[in-house]
Amino acid sequence: MLKETLQAGSLPTLEAMMRFTGQRQRLLAHNVANLTTPNFQAVDVSPKAFQEMLGEAVEARRKGNGGVGGGLEMRSSREVRVGTDGEMSLRPLKGRSSVGGVLLHDRNDRDVERLMQSMTENYGAYRVAADLMRSRVGVLRTAISQRVA
Repeated sequence: MLKETLQAGSLPTLEAMMRFTGQRQRLLAHNVANLTTPNFQAVDVSPKAFQEMLGEAVEARRKGNGGVGGGLEMRSSREVRVGTDGEMSLRPLKGRSSVGGVLLHDRNDRDVERLMQSMTENYGAYRVAADLMRSRVGVLRTAISQRVA
């Protein structure tokens, strides 16, 4: 019963979004940590491609059972590998730079403004998913804690 409750409604979608944005934040932080490393080429993955992948999984879930319950069957893509337990790992494609591929004198392609913008947008997406997840879990907690008189 617990598994069905945790796979109801929007919870699986919010979980997938939080997993993706968490992994992407690590990737972006790696880029920040190497801002001054000679020959470092920043990498990123496409949030739009992930959103399309997530949209396909949600649509398949809706067609299968009306979207009310059940797990979210996400397929791996070239940039996002989804494990059997829902765990995600990102594989940035070579040549996909978060800064457009402009090299500086030390052969580093840093663009601090764009990198900070990507981090802020990613954090915003994570925060929205986390807040929605918190409210959904709060509703479940309230329902579970109600006592029948």
